[in-house]
Amino acid sequence: MNKKLGYQILELCGILLGNAILAFGIAAFVLPHGMITGGATGLGLVTSRVFGVDLSVSVAVYNIILFAVGAFVLGKKFALTTIVSTIVYPMFLSFFTQQQWIATMTNDILLSAIYAGIMVGLGVGIVIRFGASTGGLDIPPLILNKKLGIPVAVSMYLFDFTVLLLQVVISTKEQVLYGILIVILSSIVLGYVSLAGQKKVQVMIISRHYQEIRDMLLQKLDLGATMYHIETGYLQKDEMAVCCVISSRKLHTVTDMVQEVDKKAFLSVTQINEVRGRGFTLDRKYI
Repeated sequence: MNKKLGYQILELCGILLGNAILAFGIAAFVLPHGMITGGATGLGLVTSRVFGVDLSVSVAVYNIILFAVGAFVLGKKFALTTIVSTIVYPMFLSFFTQQQWIATMTNDILLSAIYAGIMVGLGVGIVIRFGASTGGLDIPPLILNKKLGIPVAVSMYLFDFTVLLLQVVISTKEQVLYGILIVILSSIVLGYVSLAGQKKVQVMIISRHYQEIRDMLLQKLDLGATMYHIETGYLQKDEMAVCCVISSRKLHTVTDMVQEVDKKAFLSVTQINEVRGRGFTLDRKYI
């Protein structure tokens, strides 16, 4: 099995797992208590409660319509990364809603809202981590971004808020409040999951012993380093700064070794969400 095929299989398994977790969270914690939620599932809930249509069927219809529009506007690449979720999510949702034991996992509505928010965020986050989309109402924001330049996050929140408003008329005040809690928790979890393992720390080091610090980072710690020409603010002297991107667990080691070289060194530490390129997402190669 070649490396590319192996990754494609892993990617498919990740997308299936994410959709399964998402469907389980809706079936186990949202539906039994009549709570509201955003996205295509929220639209499906409105259709299901008003017209009596099966939830999995209405979600499948919305997903297919939105997928067709997205494929037409956004192209083949988008279609390939979204078609799996468009098909399997309604299937998973139909399967889990037919399991009676799932609906009776807990009678505590607050506990259900918390678990629903966690599982929705986890499921969507896993799908996004593997470079795919869950489809549904993720698609209109992508289209608006491409055609009008509207930020995806802004229009996504607008669509979710609209879906929540549609459900207000068919839900109690408590159901609405718990639904808002689900959306907030899922957004938080989604942010953590989609960036998990990618966050790094950038260390900027200003010292007269920059060459010694550079050699220490490259040779002793086997880290990368970038040199910057700078000018000090007070004395206006030309100096060099050393920039290094590392994992957070190596921060203590780096700062200690820099202090050993120069106790007066100025260090600035910044957390960054994602790093791509040689040494991180690409193999390190020495020229």
